[in-house]
Amino acid sequence: MTALVLKLGGSVVTDKDRPETLDGEALERAVDAVAGVDSDAELVVVHGGGSFGHHNASEHGVSTTEGTHDAGAALAIHGAMKTLNGFVLRRLLERDVNAVPVHPFSVAHRDRTGELTLPTGQIRTMLEEGFVPVLHGDLVAHAGEGATVVSGDELVAGLASDLEADRVGLCSTVPGVLDGDERVIERIVAYEDVESVLGGSESTDVTGGMAAKVRALLALEASASIFGLEDLDEFLAGGEPGTTVE
Repeated sequence: MTALVLKLGGSVVTDKDRPETLDGEALERAVDAVAGVDSDAELVVVHGGGSFGHHNASEHGVSTTEGTHDAGAALAIHGAMKTLNGFVLRRLLERDVNAVPVHPFSVAHRDRTGELTLPTGQIRTMLEEGFVPVLHGDLVAHAGEGATVVSGDELVAGLASDLEADRVGLCSTVPGVLDGDERVIERIVAYEDVESVLGGSESTDVTGGMAAKVRALLALEASASIFGLEDLDEFLAGGEPGTTVE
């Protein structure tokens, strides 16, 4: 059975320039593609924070390294992500995808060095029982920092490793990693090869933009693909659109 980890970028499913605003049309296209995945595949979906998580985290000064001990701030950020997760789940369920939520704030944590621990036994059991776990960028308890942000990209990397995923895909608003001439870089094998062309996100993003995506994927044993929404069907059908990170 094929194990597949798919991330739907926050910039895909939301309008990242407008706080807590869903991009309904893009989300519909994404879930239509997911609904067509072979039923024999073990699928885990992760979605980013987009305008729900990033704007709230930025407002409270919380990032992947800077935390908060304020429960009100934590609830605002986590609550926004649960709201977005609810929208994604609802669309998936409408298309008969057997989707269920997994909230990282309830199960994951960082130690004092910042290393993330995400137990995956629960997710393995969900997959074995025919569910599609849907995780999201979130807060996590962080020793010495209170609560910090965990990005969807970091979750993807951890899940792909622990679940020994056969395929990993990151669906973004761009067709792949772009070079200085806005052309898609077909293959990346070392961060140094593309460091000069990787910048941060143009919208509010507390998790590092494309650079963080590439770093996370390079750490995997399996290759991964970064591609645009228009190529999601091709990826889910077994293709390698966009940029392959090895």
